[in-house]
Amino acid sequence: MGLLGCGAIGSEIAFAIDSGKISAKLTHIYDFSKDNSGKLVNMLQNKPIVTENVGLLAASPVDLIIEAASQDAVRDDILSILQNRKDVMIMSVGALLDESIFDIVMDGCKDFNKRVYLPSGAIIGLDGIRAVRDELDLVTLVTTKNPKALKGAKFFETSNIDLDGITQSTIIYEGSAQEAVRLFPANINVAALLSLAGIGSQKTRVKIIADPSTDKNTHEIQAEGKFGKFSIKVENMPSPSNPKTSRLATLAAIECLKKICGTSLNIGT
Repeated sequence: MGLLGCGAIGSEIAFAIDSGKISAKLTHIYDFSKDNSGKLVNMLQNKPIVTENVGLLAASPVDLIIEAASQDAVRDDILSILQNRKDVMIMSVGALLDESIFDIVMDGCKDFNKRVYLPSGAIIGLDGIRAVRDELDLVTLVTTKNPKALKGAKFFETSNIDLDGITQSTIIYEGSAQEAVRLFPANINVAALLSLAGIGSQKTRVKIIADPSTDKNTHEIQAEGKFGKFSIKVENMPSPSNPKTSRLATLAAIECLKKICGTSLNIGT
């Protein structure tokens, strides 16, 4: 396997492979920060090769490359990886709500007969959303995080909201999933997953709440349609190394890789 991105999620996945939790071998890695890749290699028992650029990672002798870098990495590099006939697991799913990027990735899968995997991230219930997608009328996502976990988002470049000044639970954003993943690229990949599994990014509605009293990343999903309705609430503990990321997102990625690499019983749709 290869790894693109050696930050919090990428490193946790690498540790899971290195410890034998995943039946695979990590042989090549790349990060735009040489410090990140060097630090990761030093912590692994089985040392992968650090490539000099993404192109060399894409051309390396691996079957699958894990993207754990950024939406920009998906836009710039996924097609090259597919062209080099590698399967890809994408963590920065928000990039796929750009229709042009989505079409490029899907065409790449068809043209080069490769697969793209999207783990379920920090939410549950995607099996249910996919099963009823043709009968869905409404999907709403309400995400609540501590203001510290929202800092640095593009949204605040043009907003007059002072995150440090928030003293109680406050709605800071309401809109479409497509806009949400653009304005909060490191915080709301779950909205992209819901959109892709369900009724699309324009019809999937998102509300983001900043709450200084919480130490969790909470996602509430409500779905309604001809099939009936259901609601799901997930209270995630943040990743110890990155409060913007829920621990569940990493665990879901590890489980997805176990499924890809294993031969055991598959559960769920």
